[in-house]
Amino acid sequence: MTSASRRALICFLLMPLLLTACALPGQARPSPTPTATSTATATPGSFDAAVYTPKQYRAAYGIQPLLDQGHDGTGQTIVLIESYGAPNLEQTVNIYAQRYQLPLVNLRVLAPLGTVPFNPADTEMRGWAGETVLDVEMAHVVAPGASIVVLTSPVDETEGTAGLPEFLQLEQYAVAHHLGNIISQSWGASEYTLTGAAGRQEIAQWDSFYKTATTQDGITFFASTGDSGATDYTDATSKTLVNKPTIAFPADEPWVTACGGTTLLTSGVQYRQVAWSGSNGGFSAFYSEPAYQQTLPASYQSQFANRRGVPDVSADSNPYTGLLLYSPYSENPAGGTSAAAPFWAGLAAIANQMAGHPLGFLNPALYKLEASSGAASDFYDITQGNNSVNDRGADVQGFSAVPGWDAVTGLGAPNAAKLLPDLISAAS
Repeated sequence: MTSASRRALICFLLMPLLLTACALPGQARPSPTPTATSTATATPGSFDAAVYTPKQYRAAYGIQPLLDQGHDGTGQTIVLIESYGAPNLEQTVNIYAQRYQLPLVNLRVLAPLGTVPFNPADTEMRGWAGETVLDVEMAHVVAPGASIVVLTSPVDETEGTAGLPEFLQLEQYAVAHHLGNIISQSWGASEYTLTGAAGRQEIAQWDSFYKTATTQDGITFFASTGDSGATDYTDATSKTLVNKPTIAFPADEPWVTACGGTTLLTSGVQYRQVAWSGSNGGFSAFYSEPAYQQTLPASYQSQFANRRGVPDVSADSNPYTGLLLYSPYSENPAGGTSAAAPFWAGLAAIANQMAGHPLGFLNPALYKLEASSGAASDFYDITQGNNSVNDRGADVQGFSAVPGWDAVTGLGAPNAAKLLPDLISAAS
């Protein structure tokens, strides 16, 4: 996969040696605004960039109070869709779990389409191995009681339709075999690479599948928006960005909850967030504005121009302010919106446990909360930063984080202890 979500994983794997080499558009910038000072120059009361342990991450997002009440995702299953997977995955995750006093992971790895031998010299396979580790460990940190099923494809998803038919088969398999009610997708293909007849035919099949799975089977889908700011790549070589605002599939799907990125800053035990400049966001060239976004104030509607806007929600995605994760190669913070999708999948597992039933399609309830009096306590509203891009052939004016919904961080990041009970009520 050469799309935006994978590049963050390569940073995760190689950060000890290639930190500066990961300086992709918006991705390796410690903060999109001057509010993040380095720890070397920090002043009392300032909020600084840092990396976080599971305990700190849970505190930052209001997850710990839910865990203390026994709401840890028990009885729920999160399904992760990956190319190739990772060798010794369960062993790797359990080393991490023991290091941070987490329960051992309840994990199954299934390959209904077959497998190919893992080649550690293959950078794509190594990248996918890191992606798989990130997805599992992130979901496990958030919802340690949830079971996790990893479905692996024997082919690489890149751009355009490459790998998408196999991924669709995996997701259809997950639904048909009732593997879990939450599916997380930390991958994506630029809309620009799907504009041809083959691309539109492919995503039409996904449209039908997503609609049926959400409305009839009660499945909740999450997807990372990507890490190239307000644009995405022109082709699978990942050398040139589209020189105009561009978003990615499947985050653009109206039936999917699109997860963008923030930069998480800390001052002691206090936390704040600004927009991460790598957070892909904008408006779809394929899909019209869904009904749940039409409920946003009239002042937003001229910007939407009857187009699907992404992201819907967000979470920390800056590689310099991420959750510490462990892989066979290193222990370093994870970055990219690859981290945001399994993070939200973990929250959905907790919400399903609390509700006593699957909540299914979350977007209508999320936007209903935005219009409620409780929005200020349910979401951390991100109002600083932007996702403009000037790199790799593209000079794209992006979008700014503003009060309420914006095309960088969506509705904002969750305050889980407040959000999840309100989300359950709104979904009812």
